[in-house]
Parts: sequence; structure tokens; C-alpha cells
Amino acid sequence: MRVGVMLPIGDEVEPGVPRGYSDIRDLAVHAESAGLDAVWVYDHLLGDSVEDAGSSPWEAWTVLSALAEATSTVSLGALVLCTAFRPAGVLARMADSLQEVSGGRLVLGLGAGWHQPEFDAFHLPFDHRVGRFSEALEIIATMLREGRATLRGEYHQVENAPVRERPDRPVPPILVAGVRPRMLDLTAQYADVWNLAWYGLPNDRFREANAALDEACRKIDRDPATLARTAGILVGTPSGDDEGDQRVVPADPARIAAAFAAWAAEGVSELICRPDPSDAATVSVIADGYARYRAGA
Repeated sequence: MRVGVMLPIGDEVEPGVPRGYSDIRDLAVHAESAGLDAVWVYDHLLGDSVEDAGSSPWEAWTVLSALAEATSTVSLGALVLCTAFRPAGVLARMADSLQEVSGGRLVLGLGAGWHQPEFDAFHLPFDHRVGRFSEALEIIATMLREGRATLRGEYHQVENAPVRERPDRPVPPILVAGVRPRMLDLTAQYADVWNLAWYGLPNDRFREANAALDEACRKIDRDPATLARTAGILVGTPSGDDEGDQRVVPADPARIAAAFAAWAAEGVSELICRPDPSDAATVSVIADGYARYRAGA
């Protein structure tokens, strides 16, 4: 099982003062040197509101592209890119280019988006989100896997749109995050990887969604084993209530190692850890727990 860490591209040093890219880069480099397998970013155009612009994250693709140069071995993932923010065919070209820049390290996470204030602020359509996502996903997957695509859909259109032809073109794995039936059906049809977040320890919510995804695969005669499963987990200080680390894994190497073993037993192939606080010390604790997990696996 692989382990990665979510980077704080929307955190603030203090209210109204965003964390700078240099700090984000340093944390990614630290995660790589500490032995983690991947770094991840999230994709939002706003924080909580238009008025709170200081909490708006940096633009995800720009940061991800810069990290491709700053790192050399970790996978680079998005959890997840909102397909409403960028034209589908253009996003496929962007992904193909980043595969080249990164030496084939991209995991292309895709989703429909959910935070309506950012759709409103940038005048993006919020209706029929799954229908729009379905067409975008078809375009992106077809272009990346077959080299070009044509689609005359209700929401998206491309005409013989290509990615760059070259020998042994590396195709990034497509990750889809979702839990509702239509999203699970699309995951089964198009994705290489599935994600559900956020958790501490495995629970029935994850198991039920995982079983539903198996059924979605069987409906289209796909072997469920061909679709990798990943989970996002929270690592930090539990709230202290009765559920404890069911929701948050304590930032203790032994507890982290035990949590990793529990997730591996569920058949998960990668964990994406969201550290709190998101700093080098917490990332080091996660890496220590990962080393202990591997030693005992």
C-alpha cells in the first residue's frame, strides 16, 4: 500500500496572509525525502466565501506543475480537479503535458465540484453537474487513452481533438471521487482509481460504498479488481469524543501504523493523509508511521 500527503495550498500563515508557494514546495520536498509516495493538491477557486479571499487556495494546476519540477520521485495528484473549471479537451492536453514534464508521475483526479459560491463567483454553470461531468470525463478519458476524441454532447463538444502524438506516450491514471450511484457508475466505466474521503479508521460508510462500486463494475462486466481503491484520512488531534480516532487518526507513529494496516486489510492500495497541522513535523510523524507499517506488513 502506498501513502501520500495532502499539501496546504489554501492555508494561511495568519488571517488574510496565504501560505506562500515556497513553504508548500518545501513541504512536498520534505514528504518525498521522508519516504512518502505521493503529494496531492485540491482544486478550489474560493475558500468559504467571496469576501474571505485570503483563504482562497492557489490555483491547483499551476502549483502541481511547479511541484513536478521541484520533486523527482513522488506521484503528483489532484483530489480532485473540478471539470467545470477548465474545458475538458484543454484539460486533457494539460494532463498530457504534465505527464511529460513530470516523467509520468501524474494521477489525474477528477470530480464534478460541489462548492456553489465559487461557481457563482466565476459564472460557471452549477446545474446538471453530473451530466456535465459525464461528458467531460468521456472526452478526457478518450483523448488520453486513444489519442483524440470527438463528442457532440449537450454540454461539451470536441471535434477530432488530439493530444500530442509520440512514441510510448504515458497515459496518466484517472481517479474519480464519488459515492452516489451515478458517480459510481461513471467510476466503473472510466476510472482507473476510486477515492472516498475523509476518514480516520475504516467504517461501514466506506465498506458500503466500496461494495456498491463492486456492483457497478459487475453491471458493465468489469472485474472490480481492475479498479484501484484509495481513501483520504485525517491525521492529527482527535476531538476526544466517544468516536475518537474513528474520525481522526492520532498523530502518533504506532497509531498511524495500526490505522494503515487496518486500511490495507480493506483492500485499499493508497492512502492520502491530510495532516493537521500541515507542517513538516506532522508529515515526519506520518512517514514514521508508514515505516513502521511497512516493517510489520
